[in-house]
Amino acid sequence: MSPAAAVPDAADAVCDGALHMQVQQDRPMPLAGELSCAPGELLALVGPSGAGKTSLLRCLAGLMHPHSGRITVGGQVWLDTARGVCLPPQRRHVGLVFQHYALMPHLSARDNVALSLLHVPRAERARRASAWLEHVRLSPEQQRRRPAALSGGQQQRVALARALAREPALLLLDEPFSAVDQMNRQGLYDLLADLRQVLRIPIVLVTHDLAEARQLADRLVVMDAGRVLQQGTPEQIYRSPRNARVADLVGVQNRFAGRWLGPLAPQDEADAAGWLEWLASDGTPTGQRLRVRDKRRLRVGQRVTWVVQGDALHIGAEVQEACAGGPIGCVALRAQVVARRNLGETTFAELALDGAPGVRLRITRAGPQRRVLLADGWLEVRLDCDWVHVMPVRTG
Repeated sequence: MSPAAAVPDAADAVCDGALHMQVQQDRPMPLAGELSCAPGELLALVGPSGAGKTSLLRCLAGLMHPHSGRITVGGQVWLDTARGVCLPPQRRHVGLVFQHYALMPHLSARDNVALSLLHVPRAERARRASAWLEHVRLSPEQQRRRPAALSGGQQQRVALARALAREPALLLLDEPFSAVDQMNRQGLYDLLADLRQVLRIPIVLVTHDLAEARQLADRLVVMDAGRVLQQGTPEQIYRSPRNARVADLVGVQNRFAGRWLGPLAPQDEADAAGWLEWLASDGTPTGQRLRVRDKRRLRVGQRVTWVVQGDALHIGAEVQEACAGGPIGCVALRAQVVARRNLGETTFAELALDGAPGVRLRITRAGPQRRVLLADGWLEVRLDCDWVHVMPVRTG
């Protein structure tokens, strides 16, 4: 049976509309930012503990009222503090999945889902509850069990079915997979991917797991200290973080210090390249000068932070094809593996750069290229400067 065919008839009533949110407050905790999520899109809120991710989720669910803000879903106004509008949670049509399931221990899986269907005739509740549980891949026998007789992954499927049975206009996932072991977690990822093909509603996910966010989300919202710092696709944010703090929060491995030396040709506005001096962690020059993209926003001599993704670092057989025809070009580096760690099918390695004390390149490889990282001695590394992203260092 296809995913579409497995969805209960009730799913036809699911609202189809985008989420738009803007909030602002200073007390009792700061909270500020704007975000949007299209129907069928999954938006992941990422950041450290205390960043405000769950607070934003609570504002969406109507469990917390910001001092100032506006929330609309599918054109319906859920919150507008300027007009005195604030719909209570029961009128917001939100499906909420918690980290620890929040199931009724004395009820069966089917009866737990039926709690979301009190608005329909009693005879219809069991049919709809069973249909949703079948859709999240629980057998009829498992549907009759109480939560204590189900695995963690199965309990989370019940919680998801309960949220969807409400026919929500918005689905909120508050770290829903963190209490599930890795093996069952991948199955839940696959289930969520299947559901997204059918349910055309915005989905907002709170997670501490950056790998999970990159795997599941269409876009990321990076938060810190209650504020939205940056939002965009995972690729955009990892390749071009707005500042050094964002780079840290999303786990960019290769971040370095530098000094901006100026454009290649100041008189030629068409030349979008400039010179970046690579500095060691103590501020001393490494002797490397990189030709990188110039966005015409930096002063000559200005201290900068720059990042580069691992995709831009080429080793072994990759060196021959590195930067072929690239607009900016490559720089050849001499490095030595000083630490390595096997991570299942991949190997993570730290490389010391020749002539640059304290500078470390971080590379992950799978397949035959792992052998290059296992060898002793010096190896050639090509850095594709087209991937370098330069950010000014904030002062004062």
